[in-house]
Amino acid sequence: MTSGYLLLEDGTVFRGRSVGAAGAAFGEAVFTTAMTGYQETMTDPSYAEQLVCFTAPMIGNYGVADERSESERPQARAALMRRLGGSEWGDWLVSNAIVALEEIDTRALVLRLRESGAMRAVAAADDEALPVEDALEQVRAQPLMEGQALVAEVSVAAPYVFSDGDGPRVGVVDYGTKRSILKRLAQTGAGVTVFPHTVQPDALAGLDGVVLSNGPGDPEPLRAEVETVESLLGTTPVLGICLGHQLLGLATGHRTFKLPFGHRGANHPVLERATGRVLVTSQNHGFAVEPSDATEATHVSLYDGTVEGFEFRELRARSVQFHPEAGPGPHDAWSILDSWVEELDRA
Repeated sequence: MTSGYLLLEDGTVFRGRSVGAAGAAFGEAVFTTAMTGYQETMTDPSYAEQLVCFTAPMIGNYGVADERSESERPQARAALMRRLGGSEWGDWLVSNAIVALEEIDTRALVLRLRESGAMRAVAAADDEALPVEDALEQVRAQPLMEGQALVAEVSVAAPYVFSDGDGPRVGVVDYGTKRSILKRLAQTGAGVTVFPHTVQPDALAGLDGVVLSNGPGDPEPLRAEVETVESLLGTTPVLGICLGHQLLGLATGHRTFKLPFGHRGANHPVLERATGRVLVTSQNHGFAVEPSDATEATHVSLYDGTVEGFEFRELRARSVQFHPEAGPGPHDAWSILDSWVEELDRA
């Protein structure tokens, strides 16, 4: 093991010990407050280009399992932890070429990111191989997350059938979809086909419904994807999740913006306006839809008032910013996917 560090673009250094792969990982430093789901987090495509700080004091204590991975490979670039909880997790990080540091003062790091916002950074496994004084210029040369269209890095190249259910035929536009979303749709009995982010509207028009998936990066540059969503409105039922929610917002005249430090965790409170019910939700996003009093804004964040859900009845479209498949996380929103598929079945 070697002495490593995390260096933020403002020059702040957090020292740690390497427990992962050798080398250095550049990206955006963010944090998640989820107490579990470390493997799901590292393999969630929404974490592409990011260095993830885990706020739970021990990470890795219940091991790893292939079925927990949300994609075929790790997507986050580094894991930042107070303590590594088990050799199995450490071995997984090494075998997947993930830079990982323990003994990081994660409490101080989270406070820094909350005060100054998510920042460009580098996680270095060996401070001798890449001295801090040489790394800062490289960090500041990295692109900001604003304006980055990252879905091409994580989307499939060609359509494929995920499940041959007897229920409604559902297409999932893959902007970086999690496997748990596909599994939950399949469990409803739906026939699920996954399409690349470049799919043309004609390929989706004959389906019973279309899910706009989660994914990484800034939604604003995704002009072609927004145009595809616009073409579906009023003709094919649409359900947006996370980035898909933001794209639906852009397609209907709402605006998105970058959050200072994002919403990432499994305990985020969301108000369901129609009922007054508060849902505890799983979230992972750095961009959001601006607060709105419009009637179509069905859910709002109790942290900052950002729009967490839409329903456009006349357009047959709805969306949620949070993750209803609960992979991982609470099950308060579990019924959203089931009820949507049931509606398709009745149509």
